[in-house]
Amino acid sequence: MHSVYRAPSAELFTVRGRRFTMRAVVSASGGVLDYYALDGVRSRLPGGGWMLRLATPATYDELPLIATPIGRRTLVAGGRCLPLYPASGARQVRLAVALTATGRGGPCPPPYNQSLFLNAM
Repeated sequence: MHSVYRAPSAELFTVRGRRFTMRAVVSASGGVLDYYALDGVRSRLPGGGWMLRLATPATYDELPLIATPIGRRTLVAGGRCLPLYPASGARQVRLAVALTATGRGGPCPPPYNQSLFLNAM
């Protein structure tokens, strides 16, 4: 949830090896795409959402984030959700890629409309 526009939003990444590459931003609000101020191609998605495909994808070894209950940052991968935000206050989160034998997270509950994000790419 974008904390300024109060609209469902997502940053879409691919993972190769141990690196994240941000390829697009998707939101129910076109204003969110303007907020990012990134170069790329904007398009309308089936169902009314918006997508901005980055002109130059950005690659990271890790993703440092601030997570709050307002934005409800959640990692969605393989149809599973892992909430990253605390019940109150703010939390610093660092995402890194590693293989593990145990899975985390679970099915994505409402209000996550995965179809907006999962069908974007």
